Amino acid sequence: MSTFLRGTMVLMGAVFLSKLFGFVFRIQFVRIAGEEAVGIYSAAYPAFIFFLSLIQLGLPIAVAKITAELYAGKKHAEIQALMRKVWKLTWLSIIFFGPLLYFTIPFVATNLLENEAIAQTLIIGLITIPISAYAGVLKGYFQGLAKVEETAWSSLIEQFFRIGLVTWLLPYVVNQSSPAATAAAAMTMALIAELVAFLYLWWKYKRVKTIKEKEVDYPTSPILQVALPSAGSRLFGSFTWFLEPIVFIKALSVAGIGAVAATNLYGLISAVFIPLLLFPAFIPYALSIVLVPAVSDARARSNKVMLQERVSLAMRVSAITGCFAATIFYLHGEHIVRVLFNVTEGKGYMALLAPVFFFYYIQSPLHAILQAMHEAKAAMMNSIYGGLGKLFVMFVLASQPGVEEKGAILAIGFGVCLTSFLHMATLRQKKEAGLGFTFFALPYLLFIVVTILRPVIWPLGEMPWVADSLVTGALLFFGLLVFGQLRFSDVRLLRKLIKKT
Repeated sequence: MSTFLRGTMVLMGAVFLSKLFGFVFRIQFVRIAGEEAVGIYSAAYPAFIFFLSLIQLGLPIAVAKITAELYAGKKHAEIQALMRKVWKLTWLSIIFFGPLLYFTIPFVATNLLENEAIAQTLIIGLITIPISAYAGVLKGYFQGLAKVEETAWSSLIEQFFRIGLVTWLLPYVVNQSSPAATAAAAMTMALIAELVAFLYLWWKYKRVKTIKEKEVDYPTSPILQVALPSAGSRLFGSFTWFLEPIVFIKALSVAGIGAVAATNLYGLISAVFIPLLLFPAFIPYALSIVLVPAVSDARARSNKVMLQERVSLAMRVSAITGCFAATIFYLHGEHIVRVLFNVTEGKGYMALLAPVFFFYYIQSPLHAILQAMHEAKAAMMNSIYGGLGKLFVMFVLASQPGVEEKGAILAIGFGVCLTSFLHMATLRQKKEAGLGFTFFALPYLLFIVVTILRPVIWPLGEMPWVADSLVTGALLFFGLLVFGQLRFSDVRLLRKLIKKT
């Protein structure tokens, strides 16, 4: 258990640092590349992730699961055979899908995204995919061996190189007259960073001591039985994300906004506002890692009190995190965006996004609890409904003249709320969890109260954004203590919850 706990804590730290580095990368990229290049890169990236999911076919997840089972049984020869077979399957997938995807790129760029300038970035992204696919297999291998440090370090190395290349190399290749060339250069730098991370993982893979045993063959069927269902779930998620910029751009074109302007707006929302809102989400994500084994343990003991205690604490901490994030971004978000990203466009976007993104912070813990309570299929369906609902509402609202990109922002918020409330409704049917709709009521009410009172108590914008945010945070902290949402006993309970994992 100590190995698992250490690995979990390393992963939590890595998630925070990876998010921090990714955030720094976005700041540098937006400042250096320019609005149009950022828009092209942001519109191409969901297609890149969908292509990668298609080529990977869920093999990294299969490798992680099967390797863990074989390693527990000390079947070292089978692990080596598994890796040989997965290398072949990955290579076959690249050979089969790679050319098909290459020939679809002009159609995706010109007909779906309505901007042929995106094609160049997509082609470089396609070149990156074999490296990413093999790196994913190696990450699955190390996860199966419970060597979380290797995957954590590879992510940090990748982000570090991306930041370095964008900061010190991109300024020399920025082409103000060709944003497409700038976006393609940024994707090339992502390729280099991915290659460096892969070489690190390969070096660590070769250093793993293998026991020389008689060579065996591992059957393909068990690998695909694990990989393909996982691939289906991930493919749908990445496909809805792939459709997001397409629907966004198509809807805005119906409203009379050109494709280039729509691409720039999508880049502004997806590369600036959404990442900023999601930055504090490492806290509920870390909680969701702890929750699966903690809730499973309580259910296995048939201890209803322990189960409800753990669920209640996790959801309250997530709701409090959402309360802080929503309040600070609602009141100070535009100031933060202006200072960090040097972006003055998009006034009013944060005021639309922050109130609904409160519910994003409770989404991953709810999903983890549902998984631990054998409701993984329901959780997946809830996410599917949320994704489809977002796309439908996005097209309906964003295509209306006068609403346009603000309608798309409302649609993103609608998708977040729909998924979160469906998760809550599913979990309410599990009576032993004891979860209602009240755990977020007081934090959300406090968010509303503070957003109204804070400008009255102390005018906004008179101090640097850090000091301004600290004043708001202190006011929130006081309110949470008064309403009994923050308790000193929570620290002891949270420590117990982590130790039980």
